This record gives sequence, structure tokens and C-alpha cells, in this order.
Amino acid sequence: MQVLNTIAELRAARAGISNLGLVPTMGYLHEGHLSLVARAKAECDAVAVSIFVNPTQFGPNEDLARYPRDLPRDLSLLDAAGADLVFTPEASEIYPPGFDTKVEVSGVTDVLEGAVRPGHFAGVATVVAKLFNIVQPTRAYFGQKDAQQSVVIRKMARDLNLPVEVVVAATVREPDGLALSSRNSYLTPPQRAVAPTIFRALSAARDLFNAGERDAEALREAMRRIITAEPQMQVDYVSVADPTTLHELTTVGRDALASMAVRLGATRLIDNMRLFSRTP
Repeated sequence: MQVLNTIAELRAARAGISNLGLVPTMGYLHEGHLSLVARAKAECDAVAVSIFVNPTQFGPNEDLARYPRDLPRDLSLLDAAGADLVFTPEASEIYPPGFDTKVEVSGVTDVLEGAVRPGHFAGVATVVAKLFNIVQPTRAYFGQKDAQQSVVIRKMARDLNLPVEVVVAATVREPDGLALSSRNSYLTPPQRAVAPTIFRALSAARDLFNAGERDAEALREAMRRIITAEPQMQVDYVSVADPTTLHELTTVGRDALASMAVRLGATRLIDNMRLFSRTP
């Protein structure tokens, strides 16, 4: 496994690999990240992983300074997982003096996380566009837990004709349903005990949908009731939206994205679940 700190080093190491998979991360890796590495290894000739806590996707009052970091641990995990290249640039390597360009994806960034975190997705789209250009992967792997991010990146790649296949893999969960996230490390033991309420709320919407409920507001209300019944939780938003446009639905057809953002103490957690009709 090669650990590379500069763009020049990465490009030199990448030369000659015809089918390269990329797993972009902000580090503090968990089994969700490692599952993406395993899938990339199965589908590509070699796997590159980026570890970069991207400052441009954090707002002024967000957790950039305290975002969890443990590079030695991450490198050990990636070595055991069989990663070939690990790109660990400094912020000055990605955003050198005089850097003035950003990538903005309109429409799908105006709602949900985009409405709550202005500028977040411009930071995401810009850094991912740069990583695609630097690494030039055949495929890039992301998790479904960040569903809106995946929609944004797929649209960016399509709109800009980037020769990258964006692969979105299923969310990896703890046995009690909590979606794996680096931010779970912020939770106190009492908070961790109630965090699976998010999964219960999403599952309730799925069960209602599977039972025939197609009123989107009824599904949203079912999720809200479960979250608001937990005193430690505060709802940022609850959504039942079109999975491509992310527009809120009135009536659900064959497919929808149920999602939410919840504050648990000082920690903000997001999760989602796709709703699929079992009948034609």
C-alpha cells in the first residue's frame, strides 16, 4: 500500500492502472467505508482511498475543528483491507493560494441538507470534482447513508460528462439499526442508547408504505411521532421525496426516499431509507 501526500505523487502512482476504483472519505474509518473498499476491490484492478477532511463543506458553526481524526488507525485498517493507494493531502494541496473556483449543482442542493447547511454541497461537489480529476478513477464508491450527496455527485458527473461511474452502496448498520457514521463517536452512552430511534422511525414509514399507505404526509407524520416521542431528540427535517429530484411528494408512487436529520445533544445525525413498491 502506497501512502501519497501530493497530487504529483498520486498521479505518478496511478499511471498504468487501467481500472481504478476510488473511495473518497474524510477518515476516521468504519465498516461502512471498508465495505466500499471491499466492493471496489471486487470490481476494479486497484483501489485508491482518499482521506481528506474537506474544510469547504463545513459551515462556520459546524464541527470542522473537532471532526474525528486518526490517520495511523485509518492506514492500518486500509492496509488490512487491501487498499493499493491512499491519498492524504493537506488542505493547501487541494486548495492552494489563489484557489477561487467552485462547482455548484443547482436544484437538488436547494432542499434537505442543502437548505439547512448553505454552501455545504458546493464544497462537496468541488472537492469530489477535484478528486475525480486528480485520481481519474473508473468507478467511485459512495454510501447510501448520504443519499442527497450521492444524488448531487451523480448529477455533477452526468452534467459535466465526467468519465466516472458513480456507485452507491447500501448503508451499513449496527445490529440495532443505527447507520454507521464517524460522528457516532460523539454520542454519549445514553445518547447512543436512543440513537436507533431514527432507524425505527424510518422502518415505520417503510412498514406503512408496504402496507399500502401512499399519502406522503402520513408517512412523514409517522416518522415525526416516533422521533418527537424521544425527549433527547430534536427534528431538523423529516422528508418523503422523489429519489431523483428530492422534491417532497404528496402521493408516493412506486419509489420514494424517506429521510431525516435529527439532533441528539450536540450531534447531528442523518439517515434515510428507500421505499419501493412490491407491485407493478
